[in-house]
Parts: sequence; C-alpha cells; structure tokens
Amino acid sequence: MKRTLIRGGYIVSVDAAVGDFPVGDLLVVGDRIAEIAPHIGAAADEVIDARNMIVMPGLINAHLHTWQTGLRSIGGGWTGPDYHKIMHGNLGTRFLPDDNYIGTLLGALEQLNGGVTTLFDWCHDITDIDYAHRSVDALEEAGIRAVFGHGSAKPLAGEGDVPFTHKPHPRARLEALRKGRFASDDRLVTLAAAILGPQFSTPEVVEHDFRMVKDLDLLSSSHAARRPADRVSPEGFFIPARLGLLNAKHNVVHGNYLSDEELKLIVDCGASVTVTANIELHVHPADPVTGRLRALGAMPSLGVDSIPAANSDLFNEMRLAMLYQRSIEHRVNHNAGCGPLTVLPVPSRDVLEWATIGGARALCMEDQIGSLTPGKKADIILIDGLALNMFPVHDPVHTTVQQANFSNVDTVLVDGVVRKRGGKLLYDADTLTQRREALRTSVTRIIEESGYRPVPAGALS
Repeated sequence: MKRTLIRGGYIVSVDAAVGDFPVGDLLVVGDRIAEIAPHIGAAADEVIDARNMIVMPGLINAHLHTWQTGLRSIGGGWTGPDYHKIMHGNLGTRFLPDDNYIGTLLGALEQLNGGVTTLFDWCHDITDIDYAHRSVDALEEAGIRAVFGHGSAKPLAGEGDVPFTHKPHPRARLEALRKGRFASDDRLVTLAAAILGPQFSTPEVVEHDFRMVKDLDLLSSSHAARRPADRVSPEGFFIPARLGLLNAKHNVVHGNYLSDEELKLIVDCGASVTVTANIELHVHPADPVTGRLRALGAMPSLGVDSIPAANSDLFNEMRLAMLYQRSIEHRVNHNAGCGPLTVLPVPSRDVLEWATIGGARALCMEDQIGSLTPGKKADIILIDGLALNMFPVHDPVHTTVQQANFSNVDTVLVDGVVRKRGGKLLYDADTLTQRREALRTSVTRIIEESGYRPVPAGALS
C-alpha cells in the first residue's frame, strides 16, 4: 500500500483525543490515517510539504442539489414559491440523464476544489433509473466521497393528475439500485433515499417511505421547510416517531418552522438536522435552527443546498451560519436588558465541527470521516497559510472559519488519493474544457426549451 507523509503542517485534528499540533506530521497508509505526531520518521512513497499549511479533515457538504450546478445564480432573485414553480415545475422537467451527469460532475469537481471531500448529493429530479446512474457516474468520475440521495421529481400537477405529495417513493427503482450497483456499502459513493418527508407528503406516503428505507437499510433525508399551514401532514415527524421509524439514519434538512416540541422529538430520536443558512435566510422569515439545536445538545451539519440561489463555497456557509447565530444571541441578550456579552457566542471551533464531525454524524459515517484520527479514512485538506487573505495565521481555527475560501485550498486527499495539489485539481485540463462546453450546451438547451428568460441575450454564448 502507498505511504504518504504530510510533513510539517499545523494540524487541526477536530478530535479532542488527538488534539492539535502547531508543527506535526501525518502518515497515510493506503486509504487510512496511520499516525499523527510532532515528527514521524517513517519512510514514505510520497512526501507532501505542509509547511505554512493548515492540515485538517476535509469539509462535509451535507446537502447539495448537485444536478442544478449549470443553473448557477439563475434564481438569485427568486422567492421560495418561485423556486418550486420555475425549477421543479419547468426547468427541472427539461433535464435528461446526461444533463444530470454533466451538472453533477462539474458540481462535484467544484466541491472538491473547495475542500469538500464528502458530499450528500440530494438528487430530486429523477424520473427513471438512467438519471440515477448518470448522476452516480459523475460522482465516481470526480473522485469525491459521496452519498447519492435518490429522490423523485416534483412537477406541478395538471388537472386530474395525482400530485407528487401523494406518490410514494418509487421503491422498485431504489431497490434495483440497492441490490445492483449499491449492493455493497464498501464503496466511495453510497446510496441513500431522498424522501418527501411529512411536510411534503400524506401520512400514508410518510409511512411507506420510512418503512421502505428501514427494509432496505438505507440512510434517508427529507426537507422540512414549510410553514405549518402549508404542511401536507400536520402531525409531522410525530408520524414516523410513533411508528418507531425515526432514528439516527434519518436526516432533516432546514426545520426553520418546526416547533420546539417537534425539534426536540427529532433530536431525542437520534435524527440529525442540516442547516443551510444561505438559502434559509434568502427565502424564509424563520431563523435557522442552529441555536435551538445547540440548546438541545445536538450538533448541526451544514449544506449549501441550491446553487441557483446560494453561494456554493462551504467556507462561506460556515461563516454565515456562525454570524447569524451570533447576531441572534447578541439580540436576545440585549433585548433582555443585559449588558454586553462577556464571552463571544458560537466559537469558531464549534463551527468547524459543524462542517466536519457534524456532517459525518448526519451521514452516519463518524467512525470513518470527519476528523483526523488514526484509523479513519484519509480525507484531508491543506489550506495555504501564506495566502494574502490568510497570512499571518495566529490561530488556525479562527483563520480557517473566518478568513478562508475555496481558493486557499492547496491540497485535497480523498480516501488517500490526492485530488488537488498546489492549488490545482488533478483532473485532465483538456477534458475539463470539454466538460465545461458540454455543461454550457446542456443549460442553454434547457433554458431555451423552458421559455424562461433569466439573462440578457448572448450572455451564455
């Protein structure tokens, strides 16, 4: 097995038992972290000079609709209803399997470039199994660790049509993937079910979908972003909880309008919650649930969500989630008539944990990823501490959370394989040029077919 030695970096392990090393070495053997110490004298096949670098676990983007990458910022002015009408009711219906492939590939490469080593790809435009296979082809080609969330399309119902809210998740398709391509979980890309959940489906569909994922032994995830009056199943997550089906293998996304009682139920059942602050602040008046989760003793995970409206840099997502929660806590303290806080709320280290360990827990992979711990998978990033927006680095955690962006990511390893080095993705440049053109062709056709006019004529040429 190949031995890779990362030498002389500032190691931020995100593991209290391991700690941090102002100057340290990290040895990778095969796909695993073998040793972390101030100095490792072992022989290595490759030595990576990490001087002036912050060495840390790869970021985990716990929620991204990667298929939408080619529609970047098209919805920067959309409301929530606009998104559902224009994306799911029009643009999304124009996608073909190869459109999913090219959007997912460029999106996955972008995430790798930005220091994300694990991605929950929440793919919800699927109408037949070819869409799923082409999306997974893209994830595998990119070389990112990913959980592929098999979802279902959500077109607007015509007169006499059964609305998507009344349709159970297509078990036959999911089961074919589970028994075929995803028969083993020992692979870089694994399978999950992106189900509707109780806010977007009837009680009968809720029970069907939760029983289905239990039968197939899959992680599942659902959106929870509707106001109480708009929910299809008013009982919400009390339905799967009452049936004994809500547990750590379910991930709830958003949750802004959940009551304290329902949020506590979710946490008590062991389910995780992913915050996507950028999108939530974009279209919702209700606050992200970050602070309420922390008050319950739970750790949020972070996701980018929808590139048509959100910034896709997970460093940006960390900052936004942190600053908004800090603002809330300052305001609560002020409105209570108290003096200035003596300790700044929401420490930077906590936020880094949301984007690493928090994501690993949400994906039920904490024993494999999320920290630099001997025995875990070698998903590692190196951040350039000499970059002008980073230098000088006085505290690597504060600097990473409050200053870094995707351009500062110098090196990325996934499963022990170097995917970015010296600030450049190790993906063939000529192929990338061809893939960019393919994406441009794809989205141009989709937009033209849709009749939607988001940009001045010629802007895509």
